[in-house]
Amino acid sequence: MIKSMTGFGRAEVQDHERKFTVEIKSVNHRYLDFNIKMPKKLSFFENAIRGVLKEYMQRGKVDIFITYEDYTQSNVVVQYNRKIAAQYLQYFKEMAEEFGLENDITVSRLGRCPEVFSMEEASADEKELWGLLEQALHSACEQFARARQQEGENLRNDLYLKLDDMIRKVDMIEERSPQIITEYRQKLEEKLHELLSDNQIEESRIAAEVIIFADKICTDEETVRLKSHIEHMKNVLQEGAGIGRKLDFIAQEMNREANTILSKANDLATSNIAIDLKTEIEKVREQIQNIE
Repeated sequence: MIKSMTGFGRAEVQDHERKFTVEIKSVNHRYLDFNIKMPKKLSFFENAIRGVLKEYMQRGKVDIFITYEDYTQSNVVVQYNRKIAAQYLQYFKEMAEEFGLENDITVSRLGRCPEVFSMEEASADEKELWGLLEQALHSACEQFARARQQEGENLRNDLYLKLDDMIRKVDMIEERSPQIITEYRQKLEEKLHELLSDNQIEESRIAAEVIIFADKICTDEETVRLKSHIEHMKNVLQEGAGIGRKLDFIAQEMNREANTILSKANDLATSNIAIDLKTEIEKVREQIQNIE
């Protein structure tokens, strides 16, 4: 199943102490580009997060937003800084000796000195944190993948309609081609009748001019190749994921054939059809840019 490069997914996972929320959204991009926004305390999970994401996507500019909530206070602990306390005591002793003062420092007074005691966040259990975060990631990615698949299915249906319309336009060009030659021969004969008497007109000369004209405007090779490209694109649309680049290459080849047809067109009706054909190919190329 083909996938669009635009999608959205969201999931929340929590236990009695913590909650993770993961949101994923993406837009078109030539390569796979992650932009992960999460609390700094989770930054050591970044490589693991990228590993999970790559299981679900191959191309696109993907924004990932991760929020973390902790419902407990047990992760905050008091830290006693012995080295700092010892330095304070040493300086108090030196001051008392230098100025002849009584060293009346007490434990409570020492404890009020800056940095002797500090509140720090206890390190969480990484395995437990990753278990919840990974679950949230997979849930969000699965929703994200379903959204991309649904959009991809819509894109494929739209492309089929456009390709069928292109086939009809190519058929019209092929049907019009013999008529152009017939009309040219009629105009050539009428012009010669105006300029020359009937007995001076050589049928072989007219036939030769018609052959030269027909060869000049012939688009048989281009229409055959264009139809082949259209059928090829239909087949590729059945292949599944990761076909965006291949489809884009086929569309470039289709556009090249349409340009040649337009350049050879010596007829207003054919020119108009070729212009419509190029317009339709451009629409196809725009849609393809959304396919992974």
